[in-house]
Amino acid sequence: MEQKGNDRGWNPYVAGFLTGLLLIASVWFTGKYVGASTTFVRSTGFIEKVFNAERVGAMEYFTKNLPKFDWQFLFVIGIFIGSLIASTTSKTFRQQWVPDMWQARFGPGKAKRAIVAFLGGAIAMYGARLADG
Repeated sequence: MEQKGNDRGWNPYVAGFLTGLLLIASVWFTGKYVGASTTFVRSTGFIEKVFNAERVGAMEYFTKNLPKFDWQFLFVIGIFIGSLIASTTSKTFRQQWVPDMWQARFGPGKAKRAIVAFLGGAIAMYGARLADG
């Protein structure tokens, strides 16, 4: 699948520099490091509260860290919006269920790609939570 438009995307040095400034600003103004894994756990708490609020209220983790809509939650939403803006302004946005590299190595199967992507995300999230990140 041939990609049209600008293949380069954003300069990685500029993007890295801006990310570094964001990290410094985060610690400076909030005293906290930028992170996303806690927000995913809290999002799960929000969803589970809809179906069983008593269970969420009884969980030890949520008695300490109630599901809440805070700066970190907005940060995760901003990641999505920022990446969408970055990809559209650099003209590199495209919707693709199976990346070219995956397709060349493992074939065009969407189900296999979805399962492996889910498992990889679950392992990464487990590691992040294990490290209290």
